[in-house]
Amino acid sequence: MSKQVSPELRAKYDEIFMQVLLGTQAEAQTTKPQAPGNLAAMFHKEQVAEALQQCAVLIAAWNKGEIDTRAIGKCAAALKGLGLPAAAERIENLVKIDEE
Repeated sequence: MSKQVSPELRAKYDEIFMQVLLGTQAEAQTTKPQAPGNLAAMFHKEQVAEALQQCAVLIAAWNKGEIDTRAIGKCAAALKGLGLPAAAERIENLVKIDEE
């Protein structure tokens, strides 16, 4: 699902939206597996890849004037799996960017 964003709103919040996403991407990339071993490392790598992929989906949707609510959910879940609940909350709050 997607939520439409007006061109005016997009122009107004573009910098904030992008800062949240770029910061989230950087944060996800600096995480380490939460447990030792190959299985944990593999799971961690998949979670990081999922978070980064969903950030890319969110950026693409934003550039089309939409907020992809499905990508928000997937990205937040990946971030929570990486032990980044605050980053997940920032991503989840993007759907409310137009609420003042």
